[in-house]
Amino acid sequence: MAHPKRKISKTRRDKRRTHYKLTAPAMAKCPTTGEFHLPHRAFWLDGKLYYKGQVIMEKEVLA
Repeated sequence: MAHPKRKISKTRRDKRRTHYKLTAPAMAKCPTTGEFHLPHRAFWLDGKLYYKGQVIMEKEVLA
C-alpha cells in the first residue's frame, strides 16, 4: 500500500479537492459601437469614452 513520506497539509489537500474553477468575465455588447466590454463600465474606443451607448468624453489631442 502507498505510504506518504510527509503529511500533506489541510490547505494543500483542500486545494486539490475544490471544485471552484476560473470563469470568463461576463461581457456586454455596446448598442452603439457593437464593442464588447465589461458591464457597468465605461470603455475607450477611437479616442472616445462610451458609457451606456453614449459618448461621455473625448480624448484631447495635444498640439
